[in-house]
Amino acid sequence: MADVLLFIVLPYVAISLAIFGGIYRYFNDRFSFSSLSSQLLEHRLLFWGIVPWHYGIVPVLLAHLLAIIFPNWWGVLLGGRDRLTALELVGMALGLLALIGIVILFVRRLVNARVRSVTSVMDWLLLLFLLLQVSLGAYIALTFRWGSLWYLHTAVPWLRSLTFFHPDAAPVLTLPLAVRIHMINAFVIILLFPFTRLVHIFTFPARYIARPWQLIWWRRQ
Repeated sequence: MADVLLFIVLPYVAISLAIFGGIYRYFNDRFSFSSLSSQLLEHRLLFWGIVPWHYGIVPVLLAHLLAIIFPNWWGVLLGGRDRLTALELVGMALGLLALIGIVILFVRRLVNARVRSVTSVMDWLLLLFLLLQVSLGAYIALTFRWGSLWYLHTAVPWLRSLTFFHPDAAPVLTLPLAVRIHMINAFVIILLFPFTRLVHIFTFPARYIARPWQLIWWRRQ
C-alpha cells in the first residue's frame, strides 16, 4: 500500500495540483507569479549562487526529460562505453555545480538579515527540498555508477507508465533507498509548485517579442 501511495498516487496528485493550482494562482494572484527577486537586498552571493545553480540544474533536468521522451534514442546514445563515460562525467560535474549553487543560495538567505527578513516559510521549505534533491542526486551519481544507463531501464519505464495512465511501479521498487527517496522527493517539489516562487519557471514574456522598440531620451543637465 505504501508503494502504491508513494509511486503511483503521489505523482498523479502532485502533477494535478501543480497544473490546476498553478493556473488558479496565475489568474487570481498574477503579481506573485514571479521569482520575487531579492537582488536589491544582496547581489554578490546571489550571483555566485544563481549562476552555477541554473547552469547545473537546467541541463540535468533536460537530460532526465529527454530520456523519458526519447528512450530509444537515449539508449543508442549510451551504447558506447566512451559516450557513456563522458556523459557520466558531465552529469556529475553539472550535479556538483548545481549543488554548489543551491548551498550558496541557502546560506545567503540564512546569513543575510535583510534577505532572511523577506524569506517566507514556503521559501525555506522549498530550499530544503531542493537541497535534499540535489544532494541525493550528487550522492547517487558518485555512489551508484552508470546511473544514466540504469535510469533508462528503471525510472523511465515507471515514468512512462504514469504518462500513459498504465502505472507500474515495479521497475523502481528494488532500487536503493537513496534513489527511491530522490524520486519521491522530486514529486514533492512538483507538489509545492503552486505554493512557492518556483512557478516562475513557467512564465515567459512572449509579448515582448512583438513589442515596438522602446525609445529612451536622456536629459543632460
